Amino acid sequence: MTEKEFLEKYSDSSFVPFPMLEKFMHGTLTAIGVPSPDADIITDVLIESDKRGIDSHGIGRLKPIYIDRIDQGILNPVTEITVIKDEKTAAVLDGNDGMGHVVGYRAMELALRKAEEYGMGMVAVRGSSHYGIAGYYATMATERGMIGITGTNARPSIAPTFGTENMLGTNPLTIGLPTDEPFPFVIDAATSVSQRGKIEVYGRAGKDIPPGWVIGSDGRTRTDTDGILHDLTTGDAALLPLGGIGTDGAGYKGYGYAAVVEILSAALQDGPFMQDLTGKDGEGRKRPYHLGHFFIAINPDFFLGKETFRRISGSILRALRASRKAPGEERIYTAGEPEWESRGYRMKYGCPVPPSLQKVIDTLSARFGLSDSWPWH
Repeated sequence: MTEKEFLEKYSDSSFVPFPMLEKFMHGTLTAIGVPSPDADIITDVLIESDKRGIDSHGIGRLKPIYIDRIDQGILNPVTEITVIKDEKTAAVLDGNDGMGHVVGYRAMELALRKAEEYGMGMVAVRGSSHYGIAGYYATMATERGMIGITGTNARPSIAPTFGTENMLGTNPLTIGLPTDEPFPFVIDAATSVSQRGKIEVYGRAGKDIPPGWVIGSDGRTRTDTDGILHDLTTGDAALLPLGGIGTDGAGYKGYGYAAVVEILSAALQDGPFMQDLTGKDGEGRKRPYHLGHFFIAINPDFFLGKETFRRISGSILRALRASRKAPGEERIYTAGEPEWESRGYRMKYGCPVPPSLQKVIDTLSARFGLSDSWPWH
């Protein structure tokens, strides 16, 4: 995306400096009971999403996910982590339904410490909650010259191949690899064609989603965004796994990887899975989601060294980008590059905030007595 295309894409938005957003988010979180050090972590995770251009997981998630769930009593603003088991290269933690970002940050820190000492570290987590962009935790590893891998289950939303019932979460399998370039290779993607957060972005814009993202109970694709957002919670619609409907597009591959993440997010830590992650009890009352995550750190120094790894990974990526392009195409990207490019534009102009999100920010500002000197006033 060129700078001109970036500005045109967000022509209906107001650009807000990131320090202003960070102050607002931190103030909102502490006002609702999150300890200040934890609010620092949560703010960093969410704002980093906006900096990378991942609008589905940034400040737009502050109210409908975190503030609302704290208000509902199904998310603990004070995160107390219990160590269930701690061995040389492995550990199991319980987040006790606290803030997933804090749990994720502490878990990856532990995995990295183990990798520093033993070459590898893996931490399994249960009893957690939505932890923001998975790529944040993978990047914690790449910043130290290590390989970072993480995954999480989520409330059921993906239908298995040949099925229509939402059984698996969007379940990202996220990998970060250090390179000798200014940015790492980070593949952070759901195992569905799209995810609920992106559908919510379409909903805020009043647009229908593209066909092939969602399947209805009749086995046909749906595009009615508002109806889909409702029916995903009732089980009358489901996201399609990567590859889409059936086997013609290899939908079984996305289905298989989603199942892998589900197993690794539950079986190592004796946590709940699939239909037990709906956020509702048998009577339909809201309850904590009890999500599971896993974090893996691998230290190249225990192989042939970080510099060797960076050099070869960078060489592979440069060769990919320099390969022959399809007619009419100007660039080939590698994972992490679009986010790096977006970060450059956003650090220059600020975070684009659309009118629908402006209303949410105004509501929270009024509720918590925070600054309302926003660019749209």
